[in-house]
Amino acid sequence: MIRTLVMLGFWAALLPVAALIGFPWTLLTGNVSLLYRMAMWGAWTGVRLAGIQVQTVGLDKLDPARTYIFMSNHVSNVDPPILMPLIPRRMSVMVKKELFKVPILARMMRFGSLVPVDRGNRDSGIAAVRAAADVIHQGLNMTIYVEGHRSFDGKLLAFKKGPFYLAEECGVPVVPVTIAGTHYVMPKKRFAIKPGIVTVIFHSPIEPKDFGNRECLMAKVRAAINSGLPAEFQDSTALTTKDTRVHEGSATA
Repeated sequence: MIRTLVMLGFWAALLPVAALIGFPWTLLTGNVSLLYRMAMWGAWTGVRLAGIQVQTVGLDKLDPARTYIFMSNHVSNVDPPILMPLIPRRMSVMVKKELFKVPILARMMRFGSLVPVDRGNRDSGIAAVRAAADVIHQGLNMTIYVEGHRSFDGKLLAFKKGPFYLAEECGVPVVPVTIAGTHYVMPKKRFAIKPGIVTVIFHSPIEPKDFGNRECLMAKVRAAINSGLPAEFQDSTALTTKDTRVHEGSATA
């Protein structure tokens, strides 16, 4: 409980600094870079203060000059502040449309090219895919939690189809990402954070020429993400891949 409060307290203390420096700068210049860097630094530092150590595998497979769609599993509320600061260059995400009702926050999110989505509305989902495509065409990376919801047990849920429509439309490489360890440090429905090690695996990018059809791409992404999960959470029916598993390869804290 204390570790969670430390993390949240740090973020709460950082917010006025962002409001006094980052928000005015963004409003005056129309440039969100300073605010983005502050947000990523704050997210990463808050996670470390909570006692979470992060290891990465496979970042060397990425070309920082290219634009990617990162597709990740999702089991914990700490997944986003762990994963997002690791993404090379600026990135965008899909966020609940309700957050866009907060006036100043909504303006900042629009400056940051974040994409509003109503997960319960099919038409809104289609509009979100189109908006995300526009963002990717601007050269920003896109990070998507392909299950749409957090998993209770650490195993992969069924994937949403929207991200794969997006990949086909944009024609940019897809990077499957496995986050392993957050189910232990902060599972769904638990507020307290346990100290521990989280491993983030960036699997080999899937190039557009290798997508195949939509179902084939979905199977490739699922197999890659599944291969990085701890053995007890893996789906034995998923396709196997040659990608790096959790405890293989070099890792950096």
